[in-house]
Amino acid sequence: MQDNLPAPDQEPEPAAPPAWWRHWWRRQTPTRQDRFAMLAPLAAVLLFLAAIVSAFWYLRLEEMDREQEAVKRDVEYAQQRVRLRLLERQEQLMRLARDVANKEVDPEEFMGRAESMVVQYPELQVLTWIDERRRIKATYSAPSVSSNNMRANGEILRPGETESMYSLARDLQQPVYSQPAAGAERGLLQLHVPMTDQGRFGGVVLGEYSIDGLLRYGVPAEVAAKYAVALLDGKGRVIAGTSVPPRNPATQLLPWAAQPNEYEVPVSPVGNGLILRAQAYRTGLGVIGSGLFWLVGALSAMTAWMLIANWRHTRRRVQAQHALVAETNFRRAMENSMLTGMRALDHQGRITYVNAAFCQMTGWSEAELVGRTPPFPYWPDEDRDMLAARLEDELNGRTAPGGLQVRVKRRDGSLFDARLYVSPLVDAKGHQTGWMTSMTDITEPNRIREQLQASHERFTTVLEALDASVSVAPLGSEELLFANKLYRLWFGGQAAGHLQMVAQAGVPAQRPEQTLDDVDAFAGLPTGTLTTAQSENAEIYVPELGKWLEVRSRYLNWVDGRLAQMVIATDITPRRHAEEQSAAQAERAQSASRLVTMGEMASSVAHELNQPLTAILNYSNGLVSRIKSKQINEEDLLAALDKTARQAQRAGQIIQRIRSFVKRSEPNRTPSDVHVMVNEALELAEIELRRRNVRLSHYVAARLPKLMVDPILIEQVLVNLLKNAAESIEHAKRPASRRSVELRAIPKQVDDQQVVEFSVLDSGSGLAPEVMDRLYEAFFSTKVEGMGIGLNLCRSIVESHHGRMHAENIYNGVEVAGCRFSFWIPVSGAINTVAGKDAGVTV
Repeated sequence: MQDNLPAPDQEPEPAAPPAWWRHWWRRQTPTRQDRFAMLAPLAAVLLFLAAIVSAFWYLRLEEMDREQEAVKRDVEYAQQRVRLRLLERQEQLMRLARDVANKEVDPEEFMGRAESMVVQYPELQVLTWIDERRRIKATYSAPSVSSNNMRANGEILRPGETESMYSLARDLQQPVYSQPAAGAERGLLQLHVPMTDQGRFGGVVLGEYSIDGLLRYGVPAEVAAKYAVALLDGKGRVIAGTSVPPRNPATQLLPWAAQPNEYEVPVSPVGNGLILRAQAYRTGLGVIGSGLFWLVGALSAMTAWMLIANWRHTRRRVQAQHALVAETNFRRAMENSMLTGMRALDHQGRITYVNAAFCQMTGWSEAELVGRTPPFPYWPDEDRDMLAARLEDELNGRTAPGGLQVRVKRRDGSLFDARLYVSPLVDAKGHQTGWMTSMTDITEPNRIREQLQASHERFTTVLEALDASVSVAPLGSEELLFANKLYRLWFGGQAAGHLQMVAQAGVPAQRPEQTLDDVDAFAGLPTGTLTTAQSENAEIYVPELGKWLEVRSRYLNWVDGRLAQMVIATDITPRRHAEEQSAAQAERAQSASRLVTMGEMASSVAHELNQPLTAILNYSNGLVSRIKSKQINEEDLLAALDKTARQAQRAGQIIQRIRSFVKRSEPNRTPSDVHVMVNEALELAEIELRRRNVRLSHYVAARLPKLMVDPILIEQVLVNLLKNAAESIEHAKRPASRRSVELRAIPKQVDDQQVVEFSVLDSGSGLAPEVMDRLYEAFFSTKVEGMGIGLNLCRSIVESHHGRMHAENIYNGVEVAGCRFSFWIPVSGAINTVAGKDAGVTV
């Protein structure tokens, strides 16, 4: 009896049906029992179908509500778009009306602005300016407007809707829209914007919209694609757009047939006279209407699908078995062919698997390694403690993500470097059964890395030890790719110093501003020409450092492929100071040379000054005597005073000319006239030449351009050459007929360059060959009292003006008939103006 009782921990059996039900079922015949047994599943199916139909009906009602809400939301969105478009046009017309009222726009400009607005906004068809007397002053219509709807300038508004809206806008003093209707006048929506000038009505600006254009461009495309959108007038008549035709009345009797899904909303600011309506397109209800048929078909299809699915599932299991075998063979072949060693450990550190590559690396076979526990035979003896500690970390899950580097001993005792990567070994059930280790031989990469590191250290040491600043930055970025020690000492670790040197040197470099796609100025151009071009040099001054730097730059392709710019800056401050001192000394030498020249000409200058001073003294004594004796009249007195004044002026001019010649001043290059420089030099040298009884003639070509030179320095060169020519003639003791010097200034072509050549030709004894070789040597002179700096300074002055000086002997057969000194100044940078007339004068 106790064995039939349920165990305490077993669940109780379901309760038996009530006794009355068992009694009733047993009283039924087998036929009736079979019928009831068949009716029960049928009733269950019918109840299931009824539940499905009810569910579909409920879902349909929910769907209709959602569709109605969607239509309402989309129509309101479209209404907002149309409203905003009308308000934007209204604001533009109000601004135009304000400008017209303020007399800032005339009819011609109104036509231009109206044309621009009509072209820009397709729904706007006509813009008209109507003054306070209802006369049309200006109107513009779109090309699509028919001739019947056009107005003419000067026309008076005729009675009608437009005239009534005009009066309403005048009375309300605010924009007024017409109430459009189907078949209305002109078929356009009108907006009357009044114009007021200090409270006085000045007419209206009439804008007329195309109803179709407003619908086409105002309603979003996604709304127009989903619904039949139309604009209605106040009476519900369609003005523009489309509508869904009414459905068949017979279908309205079906319980699942839905009413037309539509929604209407007035368009502000027009008001109730313009209504926007959207109707959802008709959707098929066949699936819902014949739901029972599809439900039975779906159940049948499901039964067949289950049988077919069971058969296909069996086939997939067989195919999966074959694929598993093939995958296992493939993985085994892949493991045997790979160069990375694989090793698996269990939780106790015992080797459970090694592949062929691992055995090949270590020299031990799979049978010798599988099942081994630490210490493993491929551990070097000197690293066992360290490797045991790392294995303990590995078994406890404390592994580095980037792997670890160890030394591994081969079976023959040799060592190699390896990198180990450890990951958990998880079985098919998701349980970790151990650890998988991959080993790669990195002996050769380590050797290459050490060589590269050594090379990089040598390269860095050389650059850091340079006495020049080296920096590299990419074009179009403020990133600093490289900077050596001197650059960091001068400018820090930022790219500002690099960009400053590039900007001061005038080398093109792109700065990041606008950032279309962060491309540099040379994007799309071949970089080969840039990187192979010669470096650009410039000398700049950096105020922050107080140094002069010589900057050399060139383009190069950086290691990441970007086009970069390298700048090398060398400190040239000592050299610049030396050049400045040399220039100052040269200037002092030039002043000293002029003083020496004037010292040598002192006696001639004194003789020249003696004549006007003697004349002044004689005139003064004569005047005093005649005034005392009262033997002079007013005319003779004025004539004598005039002559005295001219002599005093002559003496002053001589002194002023000598003073300006010997005065020390900074070089001042200005556009200088060749005639003026030659005449000034002739007046200074003429005294000396006349004292030595030497004739002087000169010729200056006509229409010479002005030269960008320091005229005092060029005059100094000419005076020195003329004085030397006179001394050479006197030293040669030529007779009076052969004592002459000629000065010429003519244009000339030298090496495809336009120049002005100055030449001094004398009739002296010429230059000896040994003198010709040392002619321009400093402190060399053929005169006993000479200092040897005259010709040297003359050549320095000419070369500082980018010119050249030349000397040659003139021969008459085998006899030297004289010497010719010449120099030329380039015309580049000269001002091409006419420099006087042709002058050929003999003195």
